[in-house]
Amino acid sequence: MSDETPALTLTGRVEGVFVVESDAVESTPRAELQLTYAGIVGDRHEGLVRPSGAREPWYPRGTKMRNERQLSILSVEELAEVAATLSLPQLPAEWIGGNLAISGIPHFSRLPPRTMLMFPSGATIRIDGDNGPCRKSGGSIVAHHPDRKDVEFAFVKAAMNKRGLVGWVEREGAIRPGDEVKIRTWRQLAYPIEG
Repeated sequence: MSDETPALTLTGRVEGVFVVESDAVESTPRAELQLTYAGIVGDRHEGLVRPSGAREPWYPRGTKMRNERQLSILSVEELAEVAATLSLPQLPAEWIGGNLAISGIPHFSRLPPRTMLMFPSGATIRIDGDNGPCRKSGGSIVAHHPDRKDVEFAFVKAAMNKRGLVGWVEREGAIRPGDEVKIRTWRQLAYPIEG
């Protein structure tokens, strides 16, 4: 068995683009996203830097750091799987703050860090890593299904390894629904735990 995964090129499709306009979790559909090096123009997560939070316990809370979480990218296929696990008819990307909904890429949330998402305008997003599910997103889903209070916590388990990816803008440009996205991974070596 090899400890190497070769570089891959995959092709998917943008199904929706969204902006988070407030401190709420949910995002709003748009006709296009304009990306600058600071992120999505008008999005709550726009900025070259951000304050550290609970995800970075090694820094004092509020420490300025590089904003590697400018965009939240989700797979429509994985969202459908999470919805089925939770016995919900659907789980739209905007309910949990997605900026991009993409189809056609198997095991999307498992794409490795450094993966590049390239769009027809020239816009390129570099993946930082997976986006761990949280109960705040689960609570946002409950707002659409008030009879399902259990989803607030159940979402965390159901969406593990299917919550999508976060990334940052490597190259500026626009992204629109219907755009093709070319995905390029890099050759990966497994990190040896022993020796």
